[in-house]
Amino acid sequence: MLFIGIILFGMLVGAAAQLILGRGGSGINWPLAFGTGIAGSFVGGLLASLLAGDGFNLRPSGIIGSIIGAIIVTLGYDRLKGSKA
Repeated sequence: MLFIGIILFGMLVGAAAQLILGRGGSGINWPLAFGTGIAGSFVGGLLASLLAGDGFNLRPSGIIGSIIGAIIVTLGYDRLKGSKA
């Protein structure tokens, strides 16, 4: 049950990142939302840990850290792909 919750949370965070960046006008790319949401949660957690002085320990970042991380990962994906966000 926890695994399903993590997948759904990742998809929602990735979708929120796409909406914040203005990519939701033509519909949400759900596979991208899943990937960027999960990766963004890790990136957001790592950044939050480094800013809090916890070092490289992975800790839960919360919703805000996850969304910020998903935005960073989505922007990175767009840069690699060559499209605008």
